[in-house]
Amino acid sequence: MDIKELEQISKEQSRLQIIKSFRDLITRFEEQGKRQDIFTNNETLQSANPLKHSFGDGCYIREIFMPAGELIVSKIHKKLHPFFVLKGHLSILTEDGMQTIKAPYSGITKPGTKRILYMHEDTVFITVHVTDKTELREIEEDVIAKDFSDPLITKEDMRLLTNKDIQI
Repeated sequence: MDIKELEQISKEQSRLQIIKSFRDLITRFEEQGKRQDIFTNNETLQSANPLKHSFGDGCYIREIFMPAGELIVSKIHKKLHPFFVLKGHLSILTEDGMQTIKAPYSGITKPGTKRILYMHEDTVFITVHVTDKTELREIEEDVIAKDFSDPLITKEDMRLLTNKDIQI
């Protein structure tokens, strides 16, 4: 092993430490926000943030409207998938830092992503997921992790660390 390989391993381990720290922080932030009623409850959230579900050949398309001034903590995404901002202006905090986005915009969500989003303007956000399923509960089980220990999330962490694909 040469010095370049050691430097690369060190960078990858540092990246994993940053990811773990962010995951711990966002989890604590969400728990504290729920305790202090900073976040809207599910019933109010569903009426303020209407969802539109569409299906194509082998894909599920989820569109959400989020009003200006809203602060949301997303769920944990299990799989790589595209997202699109069709309307609006928002700030997104992830393990990669703060990003301000204005529509139109497209990006890719990586496995293990959990975001804090703040809407500066009314925003329309779309995600697209590869699946043949059409039942929303089944789709959510496929694409959303309950926590960061999900095997698909830890597989991505291992890939980052080893720079190799891991079979589960």
